[in-house]
Formats: sequence, structure tokens, C-alpha cells
Amino acid sequence: MSGKDFQDFIVVVTGGSTGLGRAIAIETAERGAHAVIINYARSQDEAQETARLVKRAGAEAVVVQGDVSRDEDCRKIAAAAAPYGRIDALFNNAGMTKFASHGDMDAVSAQDFHDLYAVNVIGAYQMVRAARDLLEAGPRPGAVVNTSSIAGVAGIGSSVPYAASKGALTTMTLSLARALAPKIRVNAICPGFIDTPWFGKGMSEESVARMRAGSAASTPLKVASTAEDVAGAAVFLASTASRHVTGETLLVDAGLHLNLSPMGMR
Repeated sequence: MSGKDFQDFIVVVTGGSTGLGRAIAIETAERGAHAVIINYARSQDEAQETARLVKRAGAEAVVVQGDVSRDEDCRKIAAAAAPYGRIDALFNNAGMTKFASHGDMDAVSAQDFHDLYAVNVIGAYQMVRAARDLLEAGPRPGAVVNTSSIAGVAGIGSSVPYAASKGALTTMTLSLARALAPKIRVNAICPGFIDTPWFGKGMSEESVARMRAGSAASTPLKVASTAEDVAGAAVFLASTASRHVTGETLLVDAGLHLNLSPMGMR
């Protein structure tokens, strides 16, 4: 906890119903946010639970359904903040994947690439575009934090389309940071494994347990990160403590990248 450094902030979190998005929403509320707009695509009950927790932490909560791959939905999400007159922090956290071995080139299709890029890259772009006026309307530069991944840095992860989409999101972070300055800051976090249900989609409990143990064993810090462990880094990049930071990609992976040869060869 870093005091009330989000005092009176208006916050938007896409993909805010569970996991990292929920952790970000709650932490910003605990740190003084006035209102948190919580976006979800399908899980309304889980989004309402996030809203309950945000309210318990002291902030107003607004729940908005929308698929960020649809530009009209992005505009609807941003419009939910319009009554507050500004957006201080936009967390582009909505994301999707397909699980497939990187070596099995028949396991993914062109449509898989289109679907993942539509949410993970185009969705983030559309959200920034929809929110731009409100991000520029506050007393300080608006902050955008994109949830990328170590997959996009090192070419690992759940599938080739996923890694490629996260690499594109990281590059887009640089482009937008340059293009939107000085009125908007744009940064990204790159988590490794996060111990949430998202990582276990399509897997048995036994497989998830093995993945959790393997993740902890493979990181220098010997831990499997939780959503709360990663949320703090995302929230930092939207806070006034990072007011002179833009175009940065922060790896939040318990040191996993230190073991990966692509990083060591840079």
C-alpha cells in the first residue's frame, strides 16, 4: 500500500471482472480512487463481485459490459467515465489466448491470429482512442497501462499467436507513448505466470498444480506470482510516483526472464 496516491482518480479497467483486472481495480480503490469503471465481456456475476469489493474499499464502482474488439463497445466503456469529466488512469487489461504447442503449426489458424489480435492489440488501441479526450481532460497527464506479457518479449507462452500479439502490444506502447505525449503517458507491464484461473483454462487441476510448482521452481525468486503481486506494478505505472515515466515496459515475472536465452543475448 502506498497511501492515497490515487486520491480522487477516475480509473477504467478493461477485463476487470477477475484475476489481475480485479486486483488492479481493488488496489486503486484502496489507494483513494473516486470511481472505478469495471469492464467485462461475459462474466457479469464476477464483474459485480469486483464492484462490491471496490465499493468496500471506498470507491464508486461502475460496471460496463463490452467486447474491446468492437470499437463501439470501447466508446461505450469510455463514455461510462464521461459523467466524471476525465479519466486519470486506463488499464488495458482485457486479453485472450489459445493454448497450443508452439511447434505444432497446424494447431492454430489464421482466425486464431485475427481473434487474439482483435482483443489484445486492436482492443487496446481502440480503448486509448475512445478515451483520449477524457485522458487529456485531467489536471495531470492521463496514464495508460497496457497488460502485455513476458511471452511477447521472449517468444514463449500459451501459443504463437498469443506471444505475437503481446509483442505487438509492447511495440504499440512505444508508438503511443511517443505520439500522445505530453498529455498522456503510456506504459506496459509484462507479467510471467500469474496464479489465476485464466492460466488454467482448458487444463485439469493436476496440470495447473504442476504448472504452478514449475513456475515457482523456474524463477530466481522461487515464487508463483499472484494477481496482487503483479497489480502493484501496474498501479505504480499509473500513479503520480511514475509521473516522469512513459514508453516503459516493466517485466513483472519474479525474474523468469533472467533464465531465458533470448534476453541474455540482447
